[in-house]
Amino acid sequence: MDSTTAKLCQVGGNAINIKNPIPDELESNRQPLAEQHDKKSKVTTVGIMQISLATAESMAKEYQISLYKIEGDPDILYRPFVNVYFGATYLKWLSNFENKVRTEEFMVRAYKGGTKKATHKSTLPYWKRYISVKETFTPRCRKHSNGPTTQAPTSTALDSSNSDDACLYWDSRVSPEDMREMWNNPEICNEWNKSNQKRGKVLFTLDSEKNPCLSRLELKAVAEIIVNNYFSTMGIKPTALCALAEMVSMRNVDGTEERTGLMGIDYSTAFRLYTEVGFRDYPIDYEEDLTKPFVSMYFGAAYFAWLSMYEGSERDLQFVIQAYISGPENVNPEGMCPEWAKFEQTLAGFEFRERNGGRCTVM
Repeated sequence: MDSTTAKLCQVGGNAINIKNPIPDELESNRQPLAEQHDKKSKVTTVGIMQISLATAESMAKEYQISLYKIEGDPDILYRPFVNVYFGATYLKWLSNFENKVRTEEFMVRAYKGGTKKATHKSTLPYWKRYISVKETFTPRCRKHSNGPTTQAPTSTALDSSNSDDACLYWDSRVSPEDMREMWNNPEICNEWNKSNQKRGKVLFTLDSEKNPCLSRLELKAVAEIIVNNYFSTMGIKPTALCALAEMVSMRNVDGTEERTGLMGIDYSTAFRLYTEVGFRDYPIDYEEDLTKPFVSMYFGAAYFAWLSMYEGSERDLQFVIQAYISGPENVNPEGMCPEWAKFEQTLAGFEFRERNGGRCTVM
């Protein structure tokens, strides 16, 4: 399992960003069924991240986790993604133990021996092994597809491996098929031609901090393509997805510090939608895949669709929006919430532009 799996987990609607998760090699040699029993403490740890049932249950209560139910089903901890999820949650808890920002060394040693032994000599060898293993990690070459097929880019497309600025180009993050659909959109074609964009080298708009983002017109086009191609029978309005993107990321392609990508979908949610729910039109091998506009929009729409039938019951738009932003367990069914009021206001702006011929400003 790639160590980036543990980098981002969703707990109670908030992203957990673990910069350097304990390598699964160190804990279990990447064995999902690994199990260890400490005779002194009488604690059994299991799975890739070697988490105990008691710790997982404690984290579930602390963060009100409802995504994975472990009560009455301890064997669920043998599932790799569940195990990594609770391992990352425990690391998050350790990172702020007793309301103090903790060092990486404290987190690693406490993960191994408990908080009381985080500075004890017994956990020092483990820390040294951790550093040694960590140094062997190198970024994998990303040879995965940008979209639904593996068709190679055209000869004019930017080679992302040869340019430090590749991430500023649409063509480095979008498949040729999806770029073709963008160019076939008359409004997009007109807008890009006006700004002297060239096929194969289309630059993202930059915000005030020089981060790549989508114009409202581009956002609308991406949402319409995704909905028309994959969600046309599910009653999802592209404008609703646009409003969500505006709220969670301000149309920033990379997302924010709290949320990943255009639609703010965390990797654990997208991975589950792909593997367990069956939304597999776009590959999701790495967390960075969610910084691709079409991939993020696809999984945002998939999550929207899943929430609309949450727990087998048809849900109204207000529930879906609250659940999307804060997590389904945090929805307040009794009254209005700030997220819903803001969504209505943002949605009205997109629908106004749509009624007026689809004219959207670049920013």
